[in-house]
Amino acid sequence: MSISETSKILVVDDEKSMREFLDIMLTKEGYRVVCARDGEEACRILEKDRFDLVITDIRMKTIDGLGVLRKVKAVNPSTVVVLISAFATAETAVEAMKEGAYDYIPKPFKVYDFKRIIAEALKSSHSALQADEPPAKERFHFGSLMGESPQMRKIYDLIQRVSGTRTNILITGESGTGKELVARAIHKLSDRRDRSIVVINCAGIPENLIESELFGFKKGAFTGAMADKEGLFGVADGGTVFLDEIGEFSPVIQVKLLRVIQDRTFTAVGGTDVKVVDVRFIAATNKDLETEVISGNFREDLYFRLNVIPIDLPPLREREGDIPLLAQHFLEKYSQEMGKDIGKISAYAMSILEKYSFPGNVRELENIVERSVALESSNIVLPGSLTLSNRRVGGGTKISQKMSLNPNGIELDKVMAEIEKNYVTQAMEIAKGSKQRAADLLCINLRSLRYRLEKL
Repeated sequence: MSISETSKILVVDDEKSMREFLDIMLTKEGYRVVCARDGEEACRILEKDRFDLVITDIRMKTIDGLGVLRKVKAVNPSTVVVLISAFATAETAVEAMKEGAYDYIPKPFKVYDFKRIIAEALKSSHSALQADEPPAKERFHFGSLMGESPQMRKIYDLIQRVSGTRTNILITGESGTGKELVARAIHKLSDRRDRSIVVINCAGIPENLIESELFGFKKGAFTGAMADKEGLFGVADGGTVFLDEIGEFSPVIQVKLLRVIQDRTFTAVGGTDVKVVDVRFIAATNKDLETEVISGNFREDLYFRLNVIPIDLPPLREREGDIPLLAQHFLEKYSQEMGKDIGKISAYAMSILEKYSFPGNVRELENIVERSVALESSNIVLPGSLTLSNRRVGGGTKISQKMSLNPNGIELDKVMAEIEKNYVTQAMEIAKGSKQRAADLLCINLRSLRYRLEKL
């Protein structure tokens, strides 16, 4: 039997409509559900019956959610408790976690997320992961890459298909999306895996040193050249060269690089001998190289030599469902490194992360989680430990300009309607027409979005 078929849940809420909603939803999922209209009734039920999970509202008269939580832990410590509230605060969350709550979910919540949290809570209670189910890490890892979204699965498939060739590859994507990880995965799966992958940061080498770094130099080639030195291309012979941020190379270096890519030959600075190398080139950039070609900043012939197989990495904000997986992975990593016992991220904190646009992508998420682990004093990451940037991609919730009232007055309804229209239109554009996704971006339900679209 599944966990849902064997699990018994007590729902406690003094709001009838919420009680009925949770009752119907959880019953449809296969759980056995009992409802209590307030904390007092819940405590009486808990004296007589045993439950696998208790879902309770925080704000209730006489006995509140924390009182119900204490009662549960007194009569049956193994019962898992999830608290919900429209008045979520960091202080209440901390207290709830210290009292032994599994999680703290703010209203309104997404039904999908709520079901996921309930399922995870019951799994922790039953300790009943199926024996044939692979660990979570194995399900969403591909080498050092992480994520199980459709976009990332396509990337994994493409990596497997191209790794066995020697064809040049151009990886594009915003900063922090994992371009170097893709290059390393391709190298690791290729027949060059036993040789080096040489990573060259094209933006990090001073202009006057680029040639000697790439091609090497001969003794006496310039002041300070006291002995021969092999360049990075020579070191990579038989392996892979990863040219990170290739768009930063100057036109002069682009010409020299083109020859190496075309002929696999080069000459050391100050030397005359032509050296032949067997390397596979993988380049990466966060620039639009087609635009750079049109503007004259990047050679067209070099672009076509590099862009034989393009791999475009999606930004994190478009990888729906990957944020919780990645966040949990980084949480486990840094909790272990810092010697802390922080097992999970609260639902409230996770909802904040899922609504954030992550201009710095996966790298930014990792930094946020690392900071939160360092700052967190409880055994669960709470919203107060999250430090998010004010910067947004594609707009945000902040109004940067100061609004002032015209001395002659304004038509407030008209102004508010225009603001609403602007945000709804932007949300639909970012969501590429998906009403559900647009509603999530605006933190409203689908029915509310439909109503607003009809007014446009």
